[in-house]
Amino acid sequence: MSQEILVLGAGMVGVSTALALRHRGHHVVLVDRAAPGTETSYGNAGFIQREAVQPYAFPRDWKTILRVIARRGNDVHYHPGAMLRLLPVLARYWRESAPDRYAGTIAAYAALVRHCVSEHEQWIAAAGAEDLVSKAGWLEAYRSQRAFDDTVRTATMVAREHALDCAVLDGAALQAAEPVLHGGLAGAIHWRDPWTVSDPGELVQRYAALFERQGGIVRRGDAATLQPDGSGWRVMTDAGPLSAAQAVIALGPWASTLTRTLGYRLPLFIKRGYHRHYASARMPSLPLLDAERGFVLAPMRRGLRLTTGAEFAHHDAPPTPVQLAAAERYASDLVDLGAPVEAQPWMGARPCVADMRPVVGRAPRHRGLWFHFGHAHQGFTLGPATARLLAELIDGETPYVDPRPYDPARFG
Repeated sequence: MSQEILVLGAGMVGVSTALALRHRGHHVVLVDRAAPGTETSYGNAGFIQREAVQPYAFPRDWKTILRVIARRGNDVHYHPGAMLRLLPVLARYWRESAPDRYAGTIAAYAALVRHCVSEHEQWIAAAGAEDLVSKAGWLEAYRSQRAFDDTVRTATMVAREHALDCAVLDGAALQAAEPVLHGGLAGAIHWRDPWTVSDPGELVQRYAALFERQGGIVRRGDAATLQPDGSGWRVMTDAGPLSAAQAVIALGPWASTLTRTLGYRLPLFIKRGYHRHYASARMPSLPLLDAERGFVLAPMRRGLRLTTGAEFAHHDAPPTPVQLAAAERYASDLVDLGAPVEAQPWMGARPCVADMRPVVGRAPRHRGLWFHFGHAHQGFTLGPATARLLAELIDGETPYVDPRPYDPARFG
């Protein structure tokens, strides 16, 4: 039966949710304070990451932990005050990364990731967005031979276990494949299953435009005004108050604030990240992760996008793009970056959950309310896949994957 549904949040996850529900005949209004695809979903490396079957775990060896504490690497940066506040949730993140627990998380994560390309594919075709998409994969590159050899062993094992396609390129093969590189890399894993996108924000916008062509409505509004309204929900928008029988919170890094207001204490936290475009005259043909220096070089429509690793900080703290400054120096070893395109770097936040699994399902204590957030680094990848799962749950169908690992009720 058709229902009226509010979807709060117009990033990849929220727009995918609105599309999936509208496709099933529901009357859907998508609400956000900003235009679709202009917040978190705008600032990423543009990967639809089919090979990402293992979510980012908390390091379990003290050598790595001490390196992070001492800020000796570029993959992680932190604000000390924020780390003190985050200690309880990070302690849980550490526990959930123990080998026995992490094995279950990999199984749950892989169950979704294996559908990421096929679920995107249908919307890419319907939205006419093929011009934004490359199906050639990306490169996971290493500077030291030892790190490269260790990764080759792990990567080939993961590829066999999860039916992934990858190729091992030694230094010479990598240089032949990407002659714009200056050299000095020991080699790379070429992950061939993922798709990459030359403008992630634009892809979200085309999905949103498809949603509107199919009869969906987009409104500017403040998700913080969400409140019960009789047997349904109401939110304030630029068109006045809107009410519906059901509401979906798909607010990414802003989900924590609203869910706490509603009385939920979920183990959520954010990782901030930065990017900047450069007017490089010669860009690599494939996106490249410098795994030992913690950055990605991704050829985009606006130029060569340089993205950073994770920064643990308060969501609203002033930007501290020290990782980006270091990444600029490291990237200059590999390519000629050219001049920055933007006057200032972009900064955004990734919505994370301590057990590394997204939160997808019915809110435990509120009728007609649904949660859809916590995708960490993979909201762009998993948005359509988890949107399908949520739509099936809302419609009372048998879900295409087991929903229990992602159920909000797991937190009590």
